[in-house]
Amino acid sequence: MTSRFIPGTALGATLIATALLATPALAHTGTHLHPHGAETPWGLVLLAGLAVAAVAGVLALRAR
Repeated sequence: MTSRFIPGTALGATLIATALLATPALAHTGTHLHPHGAETPWGLVLLAGLAVAAVAGVLALRAR
């Protein structure tokens, strides 16, 4: 059984990690990526990451 790299899953994971690191809830608990006062919709970034990862997973399952 060979392992295949799924680019969509990596992109989704990257978006999720970025959203989690940049969320305002974590702004004062250590390293974070957003500038203070930023209005970036981090929840939408997180949902986009989940959607990309889900689609990549479905496509990977269909390819089997």
